[in-house]
Amino acid sequence: MDLQQHLEQSGLFQNLELLAKQVVEGFISGIHKSPFHGFSAEFAEHKIYNTGESTKHIDWKLYGKTDKLYTKRYEEETNLRCHMILDNSASMYYPEVKELNLNNLNKIGFGVLAIAALMNILKKQRDAVGLSIYSDVYSHYSPEKGSERHHQMLLARLNEVGESGKKGGGTKTYTYLHQIAEKLKRRSLVFLFTDMFQTEAEDEQLFDALRHLKYNKHEVVVFHLLDMETELSFNFDNTPKRFKDVETGVHVDLFADTIKEAYEKEVHAFMDELKLTCAKYKIKYVPVDIREQFSKVLNTFMIERQAFG
Repeated sequence: MDLQQHLEQSGLFQNLELLAKQVVEGFISGIHKSPFHGFSAEFAEHKIYNTGESTKHIDWKLYGKTDKLYTKRYEEETNLRCHMILDNSASMYYPEVKELNLNNLNKIGFGVLAIAALMNILKKQRDAVGLSIYSDVYSHYSPEKGSERHHQMLLARLNEVGESGKKGGGTKTYTYLHQIAEKLKRRSLVFLFTDMFQTEAEDEQLFDALRHLKYNKHEVVVFHLLDMETELSFNFDNTPKRFKDVETGVHVDLFADTIKEAYEKEVHAFMDELKLTCAKYKIKYVPVDIREQFSKVLNTFMIERQAFG
């Protein structure tokens, strides 16, 4: 079986590469609504001019159209090293979705597609990207590279996500974030896609693992993936339900309204603590509702990419 057949026949999506392109193209077509007014589909071949740089590569024609200074980029340039980290634990498969598509995603589907979309941009810009995938095991690590072969290998690996993740148990975020931090020797822009649910360690230890990712002057962005309607607001109809922890198997039978207020209080307290901890360590924290579009992820990437220097 060749790579293309493998991509089409396995994993979460029928054609991940095509879907990723759709996400990026949709973002570009709506970019006038974003902080990048004046950008065009040509953005992959330019970078913003920074004061003090040589002016010889400024694209003056683009300046005439956009009133902004961009410099031309060249094929051999690799200005960014980016490492994607994906939480593939059992809780990331919430909510249950029979057939994933752009308008019907669970957390793992959103994470896989968001990473593939970012890879699509990085590929156009000839930047280097690496990938780590973990759950209760550290199942995949690829260092940062920029070749087409590497890109296709990462797509294939992302497309395979789901084979073991659905059967997985707890989440060893604390352990594996430390291991990933040790692997990242050269300064990189690091993106973590996770729901922050973990069974291995206390919150303080989890925050310490996030801090470890800041070693070697990495820039770190945490995309906190949640189904806000149910996981944040706990909006369920008030009929008897069995709520089960997919990672530990523990369950409880109750009416949703019975604990809604207490649940919301605890979740908001955790998120507030997470935000404060990220701010303290200069980690960018981005809460993401998986029911919404990918623009928040892509906008954040564009902002962080321009700031990375």
